Amino acid sequence: MRLRVEFTTEPFDLDEAPRHALVAREVIEAADLEAVDVGPFGNTAEGGADSVLTAVDALLRRTLEAGATRVSLQVNVVGAVGEGDT
Repeated sequence: MRLRVEFTTEPFDLDEAPRHALVAREVIEAADLEAVDVGPFGNTAEGGADSVLTAVDALLRRTLEAGATRVSLQVNVVGAVGEGDT
């Protein structure tokens, strides 16, 4: 099954990207994901279920350790069972 994850980390800082936002970018860019779109107010990526769920685990752990006070995320199924990794 293929999944899409959309997430933001807070608190926001419009003048300079906070450490937790930079960590989030590092985690997502290093993961085995596709269609990665990292922006100032929202981020998305797609991949097989195992890859997305592994990345989400790392994302939550590392951004909270880096000072995020809130992580909002949504995970959607975008491909049928049997597409991508399981």
